[in-house]
Amino acid sequence: MVLPLAGVTVLEMGTFITGPAAGMMLADLGADVIKIEQTGTGDPFRAFRGGLYSPHFQTYNRNKKSVTLDTRSPADLAALDTLLADADVFIQNFRPGVAARLGVDPARLMTRNSRLVYASISGFGASGPDRDRPAFDTVAQAASGFLRLLLNPGKPRVVGPAIADAMTGFYAAQGVLAALFERQKTGRGRLVETSMFEAMAHFNLDDFTHLLSDGQTMGPYSRPHVSQSYVFQCADGLWLALHMSSPPKFWENLSVAVDQPDMLAQPAFANRDARIAHYEDVVDFLAPIFASRSRAEWCDRLTQLEVPNAPVATSAEVLASPQAEHLGLMVSAPGPFGEFRTIRSPLSFDGERATTVTAPPLLGADNGSILGRAEQTAAE
Repeated sequence: MVLPLAGVTVLEMGTFITGPAAGMMLADLGADVIKIEQTGTGDPFRAFRGGLYSPHFQTYNRNKKSVTLDTRSPADLAALDTLLADADVFIQNFRPGVAARLGVDPARLMTRNSRLVYASISGFGASGPDRDRPAFDTVAQAASGFLRLLLNPGKPRVVGPAIADAMTGFYAAQGVLAALFERQKTGRGRLVETSMFEAMAHFNLDDFTHLLSDGQTMGPYSRPHVSQSYVFQCADGLWLALHMSSPPKFWENLSVAVDQPDMLAQPAFANRDARIAHYEDVVDFLAPIFASRSRAEWCDRLTQLEVPNAPVATSAEVLASPQAEHLGLMVSAPGPFGEFRTIRSPLSFDGERATTVTAPPLLGADNGSILGRAEQTAAE
Protein backbone atom coordinates (compact mmCIF):
# COMPACT_ATOMS: atom_id res chain seq x y z
CA MET A 1 0.00 0.00 0.00
CA VAL A 2 1.29 3.47 -0.91
CA LEU A 3 1.83 5.65 2.18
CA PRO A 4 3.78 8.78 1.17
CA LEU A 5 3.28 10.37 4.61
CA ALA A 6 4.33 7.31 6.62
CA GLY A 7 6.29 8.48 9.64
CA VAL A 8 4.47 11.83 9.89
CA THR A 9 2.61 12.27 13.18
CA VAL A 10 -0.43 14.55 13.28
CA LEU A 11 -2.28 15.72 16.37
CA GLU A 12 -5.79 16.81 15.44
CA MET A 13 -8.05 18.74 17.78
CA GLY A 14 -10.69 19.07 15.09
CA THR A 15 -14.45 19.02 15.42
CA PHE A 16 -17.31 18.82 12.92
CA ILE A 17 -15.78 18.89 9.39
CA THR A 18 -13.02 21.38 8.52
CA GLY A 19 -10.35 20.17 10.94
CA PRO A 20 -11.27 16.48 10.68
CA ALA A 21 -11.31 16.71 6.86
CA ALA A 22 -7.77 18.08 6.89
CA GLY A 23 -6.70 15.30 9.23
CA MET A 24 -8.38 12.66 7.08
CA MET A 25 -6.60 13.86 3.95
CA LEU A 26 -3.25 13.42 5.70
CA ALA A 27 -4.31 10.10 7.23
CA ASP A 28 -5.31 8.78 3.80
CA LEU A 29 -1.75 9.52 2.68
CA GLY A 30 -0.28 7.49 5.51
CA ALA A 31 0.17 9.99 8.35
CA ASP A 32 -0.37 8.73 11.89
CA VAL A 33 -3.28 10.96 12.92
CA ILE A 34 -4.14 11.07 16.62
CA LYS A 35 -7.52 12.70 17.17
CA ILE A 36 -7.66 14.47 20.53
CA GLU A 37 -11.25 14.64 21.80
CA GLN A 38 -13.17 15.91 24.79
CA THR A 39 -13.65 13.28 27.49
CA GLY A 40 -17.15 11.84 27.57
CA THR A 41 -18.64 13.42 24.45
CA GLY A 42 -15.79 13.68 21.96
CA ASP A 43 -16.20 15.44 18.66
CA PRO A 44 -19.79 16.82 18.65
CA PHE A 45 -20.23 15.22 15.22
CA ARG A 46 -20.16 11.82 16.93
CA ALA A 47 -23.62 12.19 18.53
CA PHE A 48 -26.22 10.07 16.74
CA ARG A 49 -29.32 8.23 17.99
CA GLY A 50 -28.03 8.01 21.53
CA GLY A 51 -24.56 6.86 20.48
CA LEU A 52 -21.25 8.38 19.44
CA TYR A 53 -20.62 6.94 15.97
CA SER A 54 -22.71 8.93 13.50
CA PRO A 55 -22.40 8.67 9.70
CA HIS A 56 -21.35 12.33 9.78
CA PHE A 57 -18.45 11.47 12.08
CA GLN A 58 -17.48 8.38 10.08
CA THR A 59 -17.20 10.41 6.88
CA TYR A 60 -14.14 12.43 7.95
CA ASN A 61 -12.48 10.33 10.64
CA ARG A 62 -11.28 7.11 9.09
CA ASN A 63 -7.63 6.03 9.39
CA LYS A 64 -7.27 7.83 12.74
CA LYS A 65 -6.70 7.03 16.40
CA SER A 66 -8.65 8.63 19.26
CA VAL A 67 -7.53 9.78 22.69
CA THR A 68 -9.47 11.85 25.20
CA LEU A 69 -7.87 14.85 26.89
CA ASP A 70 -9.12 18.02 28.55
CA THR A 71 -6.20 20.40 28.17
CA ARG A 72 -7.72 22.75 30.74
CA SER A 73 -6.48 20.16 33.23
CA PRO A 74 -2.74 20.50 34.02
CA ALA A 75 -2.28 16.72 33.87
CA ASP A 76 -3.95 16.45 30.47
CA LEU A 77 -2.07 19.46 29.13
CA ALA A 78 1.16 17.76 30.21
CA ALA A 79 0.05 14.60 28.40
CA LEU A 80 -0.54 16.66 25.27
CA ASP A 81 2.92 18.19 25.58
CA THR A 82 4.40 14.70 25.73
CA LEU A 83 2.67 13.84 22.45
CA LEU A 84 3.74 17.19 21.02
CA ALA A 85 7.42 16.39 21.42
CA ASP A 86 7.27 13.86 18.58
CA ALA A 87 4.53 15.51 16.50
CA ASP A 88 5.01 16.96 13.04
CA VAL A 89 1.61 18.61 12.61
CA PHE A 90 -1.09 20.06 14.86
CA ILE A 91 -4.56 20.86 13.47
CA GLN A 92 -7.35 22.82 15.12
CA ASN A 93 -10.47 24.56 13.85
CA PHE A 94 -11.55 26.52 16.92
CA ARG A 95 -12.99 30.01 16.77
CA PRO A 96 -10.28 32.67 17.28
CA GLY A 97 -9.22 32.86 20.93
CA VAL A 98 -10.38 29.37 21.94
CA ALA A 99 -7.02 27.68 21.30
CA ALA A 100 -5.30 30.05 23.75
CA ARG A 101 -7.89 29.29 26.43
CA LEU A 102 -7.19 25.58 25.95
CA GLY A 103 -3.43 26.04 26.07
CA VAL A 104 -2.93 24.93 22.48
CA ASP A 105 -2.28 28.25 20.75
CA PRO A 106 0.50 28.34 18.13
CA ALA A 107 2.82 30.53 20.20
CA ARG A 108 2.95 27.99 23.02
CA LEU A 109 3.05 24.82 20.94
CA MET A 110 5.57 26.05 18.36
CA THR A 111 7.84 27.29 21.14
CA ARG A 112 7.88 23.79 22.58
CA ASN A 113 8.41 22.17 19.16
CA SER A 114 10.07 24.43 16.58
CA ARG A 115 9.57 21.84 13.81
CA LEU A 116 5.80 21.79 14.31
CA VAL A 117 3.55 22.66 11.39
CA TYR A 118 0.54 24.25 13.07
CA ALA A 119 -2.68 24.44 11.02
CA SER A 120 -5.32 26.87 12.26
CA ILE A 121 -8.73 26.93 10.56
CA SER A 122 -11.31 29.61 11.30
CA GLY A 123 -14.57 30.87 9.87
CA PHE A 124 -13.62 34.34 8.67
CA GLY A 125 -9.93 34.65 9.52
CA ALA A 126 -7.81 35.35 12.58
CA SER A 127 -8.32 39.13 12.35
CA GLY A 128 -10.67 41.70 10.86
CA PRO A 129 -14.21 42.91 11.58
CA ASP A 130 -15.75 39.45 11.01
CA ARG A 131 -13.16 37.58 13.08
CA ASP A 132 -15.59 36.53 15.82
CA ARG A 133 -18.60 35.73 13.65
CA PRO A 134 -19.75 32.11 13.86
CA ALA A 135 -19.35 30.36 10.53
CA PHE A 136 -20.93 27.19 9.30
CA ASP A 137 -21.06 25.72 5.82
CA THR A 138 -24.04 27.69 4.50
CA VAL A 139 -22.74 30.93 6.02
CA ALA A 140 -19.37 30.50 4.33
CA GLN A 141 -20.94 29.59 0.99
CA ALA A 142 -23.17 32.66 1.14
CA ALA A 143 -20.50 35.10 2.36
CA SER A 144 -18.02 34.01 -0.32
CA GLY A 145 -20.46 34.52 -3.19
CA PHE A 146 -20.69 30.82 -3.96
CA LEU A 147 -24.17 30.02 -2.69
CA ARG A 148 -25.94 32.36 -5.10
CA LEU A 149 -24.55 30.28 -7.98
CA LEU A 150 -26.43 27.22 -6.68
CA LEU A 151 -29.81 28.81 -6.01
CA ASN A 152 -32.74 28.32 -8.34
CA PRO A 153 -34.13 31.88 -8.65
CA GLY A 154 -37.65 30.51 -9.06
CA LYS A 155 -37.53 28.40 -5.90
CA PRO A 156 -34.47 29.30 -3.83
CA ARG A 157 -33.41 26.56 -1.44
CA VAL A 158 -30.07 25.61 0.06
CA VAL A 159 -29.03 22.45 -1.75
CA GLY A 160 -26.19 19.99 -1.84
CA PRO A 161 -23.51 18.79 0.57
CA ALA A 162 -21.29 20.76 2.94
CA ILE A 163 -18.94 22.00 0.23
CA ALA A 164 -17.40 24.88 2.19
CA ASP A 165 -16.58 22.67 5.18
CA ALA A 166 -14.91 19.98 3.10
CA MET A 167 -13.05 22.34 0.77
CA THR A 168 -11.65 24.34 3.68
CA GLY A 169 -10.26 21.16 5.20
CA PHE A 170 -8.72 20.17 1.87
CA TYR A 171 -7.08 23.58 1.47
CA ALA A 172 -5.70 23.33 5.01
CA ALA A 173 -4.20 19.92 4.20
CA GLN A 174 -2.60 21.42 1.09
CA GLY A 175 -1.02 24.13 3.24
CA VAL A 176 0.29 21.53 5.69
CA LEU A 177 1.91 19.55 2.88
CA ALA A 178 3.61 22.68 1.54
CA ALA A 179 4.93 23.54 5.01
CA LEU A 180 6.21 19.98 5.54
CA PHE A 181 8.05 20.19 2.20
CA GLU A 182 9.63 23.51 3.17
CA ARG A 183 10.65 22.11 6.56
CA GLN A 184 12.89 19.62 4.80
CA LYS A 185 15.05 22.58 3.79
CA THR A 186 14.70 24.91 6.77
CA GLY A 187 14.22 22.51 9.68
CA ARG A 188 11.48 24.76 11.05
CA GLY A 189 7.73 24.54 11.07
CA ARG A 190 5.15 27.07 9.99
CA LEU A 191 1.86 28.48 11.16
CA VAL A 192 -0.56 27.60 8.35
CA GLU A 193 -3.83 29.54 8.50
CA THR A 194 -6.93 29.48 6.38
CA SER A 195 -10.60 30.27 6.85
CA MET A 196 -13.83 29.04 5.37
CA PHE A 197 -14.41 32.49 3.88
CA GLU A 198 -11.03 32.59 2.14
CA ALA A 199 -11.17 28.97 1.02
CA MET A 200 -14.58 29.34 -0.60
CA ALA A 201 -13.66 32.63 -2.24
CA HIS A 202 -10.72 30.85 -3.85
CA PHE A 203 -12.86 27.83 -4.77
CA ASN A 204 -15.21 30.36 -6.39
CA LEU A 205 -12.32 31.73 -8.45
CA ASP A 206 -14.11 31.57 -11.81
CA ASP A 207 -16.83 33.91 -10.52
CA PHE A 208 -14.31 36.49 -9.34
CA THR A 209 -12.19 36.22 -12.48
CA HIS A 210 -15.16 37.03 -14.69
CA LEU A 211 -15.91 40.04 -12.51
CA LEU A 212 -12.34 41.33 -12.31
CA SER A 213 -11.30 40.68 -15.90
CA ASP A 214 -14.50 41.46 -17.78
CA GLY A 215 -16.94 43.10 -15.37
CA GLN A 216 -19.32 40.14 -15.52
CA THR A 217 -21.44 39.15 -12.55
CA MET A 218 -22.19 35.46 -12.90
CA GLY A 219 -25.46 33.86 -11.89
CA PRO A 220 -26.68 30.30 -11.35
CA TYR A 221 -27.15 29.73 -15.07
CA SER A 222 -23.96 31.41 -16.32
CA ARG A 223 -21.70 28.37 -16.34
CA PRO A 224 -24.31 25.88 -17.62
CA HIS A 225 -25.15 28.20 -20.51
CA VAL A 226 -21.52 28.76 -21.48
CA SER A 227 -20.47 25.13 -20.98
CA GLN A 228 -23.62 23.93 -22.76
CA SER A 229 -24.63 21.66 -19.89
CA TYR A 230 -28.09 20.13 -19.70
CA VAL A 231 -30.18 17.69 -17.68
CA PHE A 232 -33.19 15.90 -19.16
CA GLN A 233 -35.77 13.56 -17.69
CA CYS A 234 -36.23 10.32 -19.59
CA ALA A 235 -39.28 8.14 -20.16
CA ASP A 236 -38.65 6.10 -17.00
CA GLY A 237 -38.49 9.23 -14.83
CA LEU A 238 -34.70 9.04 -14.47
CA TRP A 239 -32.42 11.95 -15.31
CA LEU A 240 -29.59 12.24 -17.80
CA ALA A 241 -26.85 14.88 -17.99
CA LEU A 242 -25.13 16.22 -21.11
CA HIS A 243 -22.04 18.45 -21.27
CA MET A 244 -21.80 19.56 -24.88
CA SER A 245 -19.03 22.17 -24.55
CA SER A 246 -17.92 23.73 -27.85
CA PRO A 247 -16.67 21.10 -30.36
CA PRO A 248 -19.16 21.01 -33.26
CA LYS A 249 -18.88 17.21 -33.48
CA PHE A 250 -20.72 16.84 -30.18
CA TRP A 251 -23.74 18.63 -31.59
CA GLU A 252 -23.50 16.92 -34.96
CA ASN A 253 -23.47 13.53 -33.24
CA LEU A 254 -26.31 14.57 -30.93
CA SER A 255 -28.46 15.43 -33.93
CA VAL A 256 -27.93 11.86 -35.16
CA ALA A 257 -28.63 10.38 -31.73
CA VAL A 258 -31.97 12.18 -31.38
CA ASP A 259 -32.95 11.49 -35.00
CA GLN A 260 -33.11 15.19 -35.87
CA PRO A 261 -30.76 15.60 -38.87
CA ASP A 262 -32.00 19.16 -39.56
CA MET A 263 -31.72 20.30 -35.94
CA LEU A 264 -28.54 22.32 -36.43
CA ALA A 265 -30.15 24.33 -39.22
CA GLN A 266 -32.54 25.90 -36.72
CA PRO A 267 -31.51 29.43 -35.59
CA ALA A 268 -31.27 28.37 -31.92
CA PHE A 269 -28.77 25.64 -32.81
CA ALA A 270 -26.77 27.48 -35.48
CA ASN A 271 -23.57 27.87 -33.46
CA ARG A 272 -22.29 28.08 -29.90
CA ASP A 273 -23.25 31.73 -29.44
CA ALA A 274 -26.76 31.00 -30.68
CA ARG A 275 -27.15 28.05 -28.34
CA ILE A 276 -26.02 30.18 -25.39
CA ALA A 277 -28.41 32.99 -26.30
CA HIS A 278 -31.29 30.55 -26.88
CA TYR A 279 -30.49 28.07 -24.12
CA GLU A 280 -34.13 27.69 -23.03
CA ASP A 281 -35.24 27.13 -26.62
CA VAL A 282 -32.68 24.33 -26.92
CA VAL A 283 -34.02 22.79 -23.72
CA ASP A 284 -37.62 23.07 -24.90
CA PHE A 285 -36.75 21.36 -28.19
CA LEU A 286 -34.77 18.48 -26.70
CA ALA A 287 -36.78 17.79 -23.53
CA PRO A 288 -39.72 15.98 -25.17
CA ILE A 289 -37.31 13.96 -27.30
CA PHE A 290 -35.43 12.67 -24.27
CA ALA A 291 -38.74 11.98 -22.55
CA SER A 292 -39.52 9.43 -25.28
CA ARG A 293 -36.96 6.77 -24.31
CA SER A 294 -35.54 5.26 -21.12
CA ARG A 295 -32.34 6.58 -19.66
CA ALA A 296 -30.49 3.34 -20.35
CA GLU A 297 -31.43 3.54 -24.03
CA TRP A 298 -30.23 7.13 -24.24
CA CYS A 299 -26.96 6.40 -22.45
CA ASP A 300 -26.18 3.54 -24.81
CA ARG A 301 -27.10 5.55 -27.89
CA LEU A 302 -25.21 8.70 -26.84
CA THR A 303 -22.11 6.83 -25.69
CA GLN A 304 -21.88 4.95 -28.99
CA LEU A 305 -21.90 8.31 -30.79
CA GLU A 306 -19.35 9.85 -28.35
CA VAL A 307 -21.76 12.45 -27.03
CA PRO A 308 -20.59 13.43 -23.51
CA ASN A 309 -23.25 12.09 -21.15
CA ALA A 310 -23.83 10.37 -17.84
CA PRO A 311 -26.80 9.28 -15.81
CA VAL A 312 -27.61 11.57 -12.89
CA ALA A 313 -26.70 8.71 -10.60
CA THR A 314 -27.59 7.95 -7.03
CA SER A 315 -24.75 6.91 -4.72
CA ALA A 316 -25.94 3.30 -4.95
CA GLU A 317 -25.88 3.47 -8.75
CA VAL A 318 -22.36 4.88 -8.68
CA LEU A 319 -21.06 2.00 -6.56
CA ALA A 320 -22.80 -0.56 -8.80
CA SER A 321 -21.33 0.88 -11.97
CA PRO A 322 -18.73 -1.21 -13.84
CA GLN A 323 -16.21 1.65 -13.71
CA ALA A 324 -16.48 2.03 -9.93
CA GLU A 325 -16.11 -1.72 -9.51
CA HIS A 326 -13.13 -1.79 -11.87
CA LEU A 327 -11.39 1.02 -9.97
CA GLY A 328 -12.16 -0.49 -6.58
CA LEU A 329 -13.78 2.75 -5.49
CA MET A 330 -15.38 1.26 -2.38
CA VAL A 331 -13.16 -0.19 0.32
CA SER A 332 -14.06 -1.77 3.62
CA ALA A 333 -12.66 -2.85 6.96
CA PRO A 334 -13.92 -4.37 10.19
CA GLY A 335 -15.61 -1.72 12.32
CA PRO A 336 -16.78 -1.57 15.92
CA PHE A 337 -20.40 -2.21 14.91
CA GLY A 338 -19.91 -4.33 11.79
CA GLU A 339 -18.28 -3.77 8.43
CA PHE A 340 -17.14 -0.19 7.77
CA ARG A 341 -17.44 0.79 4.11
CA THR A 342 -16.24 4.00 2.48
CA ILE A 343 -14.79 5.51 -0.68
CA ARG A 344 -11.02 5.20 -0.98
CA SER A 345 -8.61 8.05 -1.60
CA PRO A 346 -8.74 9.13 -5.26
CA LEU A 347 -4.94 9.32 -5.53
CA SER A 348 -2.66 6.73 -7.11
CA PHE A 349 1.13 6.70 -6.95
CA ASP A 350 3.08 4.89 -9.69
CA GLY A 351 -0.12 3.09 -10.57
CA GLU A 352 -0.70 1.86 -7.02
CA ARG A 353 -3.79 2.80 -5.03
CA ALA A 354 -4.38 2.77 -1.30
CA THR A 355 -7.00 0.04 -1.06
CA THR A 356 -7.00 -0.57 2.68
CA VAL A 357 -8.65 1.55 5.35
CA THR A 358 -9.18 1.50 9.10
CA ALA A 359 -12.57 2.27 10.56
CA PRO A 360 -13.11 5.53 12.46
CA PRO A 361 -12.16 5.00 16.11
CA LEU A 362 -14.44 4.76 19.07
CA LEU A 363 -14.04 7.63 21.49
CA GLY A 364 -10.83 7.16 23.48
CA ALA A 365 -10.09 3.84 21.79
CA ASP A 366 -6.35 4.52 21.88
CA ASN A 367 -6.07 5.95 25.39
CA GLY A 368 -4.35 2.76 26.51
CA SER A 369 -1.75 2.43 23.76
CA ILE A 370 -0.97 6.15 23.46
CA LEU A 371 -1.62 7.64 26.91
CA GLY A 372 -1.22 4.56 29.07
CA ARG A 373 -4.72 5.02 30.43
CA ALA A 374 -7.77 2.79 30.57
CA GLU A 375 -9.61 2.84 27.26
CA GLN A 376 -12.94 4.61 26.99
CA THR A 377 -15.41 3.26 24.46
CA ALA A 378 -18.63 4.67 23.11
CA ALA A 379 -22.03 3.12 23.48
CA GLU A 380 -23.49 1.76 20.28
